Amino acid sequence: MQFLLAFVVAAPLLGAVAALLPAPPGLKGKSPEQAVLRHGVTVTGVILAAAIALSLGFDHGTPARFQATTDISWIPALDVRIHLGVDGISLPLLLMTALLFFLCALYSYFKLPEGPSPKAFVALLLVLESGTLATFAVLDLLLFFLAFEMVLIPMYFLIARWGGAQRQAAAWKFILYTLLGSVVMLLGLLLIGVNSGTFDMVALASDNGRELSHTTQLLAVLAIGIGLAVKTPMWPLHSWLPDAHTAAPTVGSVLLAGVLLKMGTYGFVRILLPVTPDGMATFAPYLGAFAAVGIVYGSLACLSLARKGNKGDLKRLIAYSSVGHMGFVLLGIASMTPTGVNGALFANIAHGLITGLLFFLVGALKDRYGTADLDTLAGATGAALYGRAPRLGAFLAFAAVASLGLPGLAGFWGEMLALFGAFEPARGLSRPAFLTYMAFGAFGTLLTAAYLLIVVRRVCMGDPAVRPEHPSGPALELADIQRYEFAAWTPLVALTVLAGLWPAVLLGLTDPAVQKLLAGGNA
Repeated sequence: MQFLLAFVVAAPLLGAVAALLPAPPGLKGKSPEQAVLRHGVTVTGVILAAAIALSLGFDHGTPARFQATTDISWIPALDVRIHLGVDGISLPLLLMTALLFFLCALYSYFKLPEGPSPKAFVALLLVLESGTLATFAVLDLLLFFLAFEMVLIPMYFLIARWGGAQRQAAAWKFILYTLLGSVVMLLGLLLIGVNSGTFDMVALASDNGRELSHTTQLLAVLAIGIGLAVKTPMWPLHSWLPDAHTAAPTVGSVLLAGVLLKMGTYGFVRILLPVTPDGMATFAPYLGAFAAVGIVYGSLACLSLARKGNKGDLKRLIAYSSVGHMGFVLLGIASMTPTGVNGALFANIAHGLITGLLFFLVGALKDRYGTADLDTLAGATGAALYGRAPRLGAFLAFAAVASLGLPGLAGFWGEMLALFGAFEPARGLSRPAFLTYMAFGAFGTLLTAAYLLIVVRRVCMGDPAVRPEHPSGPALELADIQRYEFAAWTPLVALTVLAGLWPAVLLGLTDPAVQKLLAGGNA
């Protein structure tokens, strides 16, 4: 188990180095480009298999206990240790990350985005995977920061070199926002480590902030919270996200929404809730307020983009939807209750699966139409997707109704539990305030349903004013789902249904770990 976790974290880095080397003579295939893309699929597939093996070996009877732990002294002068481990909170995120990277590598093998060398693309993808997996596995504050920062440069280059229009501006905006937030976050992490005498996250969680004064906790929550909020992203620190998603290649958007946004909310749960509980209790009402505004703001922005004549970009619309969905995650965390935090963790996984699928689908539409402009997609023909590519239309409709929180699918449980957490927040928090936030969240679910149903009606059914015999866009022929697309998307559909019909699979892992975490490691 120890070897498996260390392998899952380190293997992508070794794979990235190997991707830059010449392929052995017997493995070149038809071309060096095909060989390196096959290498990416193989490495991510092996890592996914190792993550599944880790999950099978995980003791599901004690998910609150850190397992597969490695604890080695690295920098004795600073008491920094290579400390790895997984519990019921981090294991689902680890598995989802490994799955999404494998699906992206498989998709890229058949549909590589236009850009420079495939070797660089695969190497950057694997470095990105190592950083994200490490973020969910490390148990040392400074290692967490290093892993947190490790993902920035690969994602910057994926956007800047393989992205679409305005990719340079979007990449710079992404890197500047996240780096500035990270600088502030590092100050907060150092403040905790210096004042408590350790950077070990397990020891800090067990201490539950007793070694930290109230002022120290407030400063730490403010500094770390800003860095995490930028990555989440929380309104009003979200403005880098729509540009990054719109410019990023398809797999970049999938990984940005499905994995990178989860790193911010994971930091709130893993660090701030157990290590600085008093500081979090002080800031929780403000976090809840920002979350509630973000839910409504994101939905209203999507409604505006979905309206006919507004020339809304469908990738941009899905990006703004992430602002709203991550608002539910933050609202659940702000409630500081087991119900709310479990809802936040469930919503994290659901958003990764569903929004990852949505970005795959929007990327496929853009490849076929040459644009993601909603007016063009809806006006190309009156038959639209249902008449031209019915399977693609069915996948898009499924992803949309899953995203709006239809009962029986994964999107429902996380949002519902987050609202329940706001209905009865932790002791000491203002219930009237959180009831107001719950009302905003409930209103946001209605707005979410409205804009997603508008998207389905327009893209899948077409604008009724446009007739098939008078197309206003491309020719009527449109390729339906290809085999490689079906292979990349079906696992996300299956897991969305499984999590929706059997939520106990995920909640059975997270709930004991959340109970222990909120009790300061003593439950």
